[in-house]
Amino acid sequence: MKTRNVKNALFSAVAVAVLFASCTTTEEIAYFKDATRDSIMAVNSQFTKGIQANDLLNIYVESETPQATIPFNQETNKIAVTDGAVMNPGNNNVSGYLVSNQGTIIFPVLGEIQVLGMTHAELAAELQRQLREQGHIRDAVVTVKLMNFRVSILGDVARPGTIQATGERLTIFEALSMVGDLTIYGQRYNVTVLREENGVRTIGELDLSSKEVFNSPYYYLHQNDVVYVEPNMKKKKTAMRDPMMMTYISAGLSVISTLSSVFYYIVLSNYYNSSRNN
Repeated sequence: MKTRNVKNALFSAVAVAVLFASCTTTEEIAYFKDATRDSIMAVNSQFTKGIQANDLLNIYVESETPQATIPFNQETNKIAVTDGAVMNPGNNNVSGYLVSNQGTIIFPVLGEIQVLGMTHAELAAELQRQLREQGHIRDAVVTVKLMNFRVSILGDVARPGTIQATGERLTIFEALSMVGDLTIYGQRYNVTVLREENGVRTIGELDLSSKEVFNSPYYYLHQNDVVYVEPNMKKKKTAMRDPMMMTYISAGLSVISTLSSVFYYIVLSNYYNSSRNN
């Protein structure tokens, strides 16, 4: 019984040591921990600065008269009319309208249009107005979508990489959920956002552990933002140690387990043989 107790105590001590060496408190991984539950907060941050240079726009024009829309839709996005039947081949190969560095697009028939800073809804309304007032399509309905809304997420997240969103609104939490969230080693209080718009590069910081994140200009991510999640001090210190340390610890535990089993077997055999002799 004494040998078994020694064996159990040994394993317990090793397990506790490993646990304390790698643990992270729940306080360090909590989001907006200072927010009162069931509270109401106004979101003041702006989720878009409008259309920017190098945005790739999908613009689709509809009407009760499909033939009238053909000149205004890109070739791969046209509605074809054959023998009275309407066929829509879809948007799989649509090349889109690339916004120039001057903030303009070249739209069929209407020509060059300044779109910089417009929201998608504002551009759609402007195109509808011009199509109607110039007598091209009296009942035009225009839809504008961003085709290349991409955000790169690096650092201590489950699946680092580039994600593509639909629409023009993406929050930091939505983006993180798309890459599997932060690991337990990612710093919630120091997330960096690198943003470049109109030739200006800015570096912002988000504290995901505070409710003030909702008021940050970086709460809503913009096109081509780069998000970096810095590792916490525990992981930084671990990285400075021998990368084979855990392998050594695992091997050591295996050896201890084997030796303990052999020792326990020998003691038990001796005790059994001694009992038989007596």
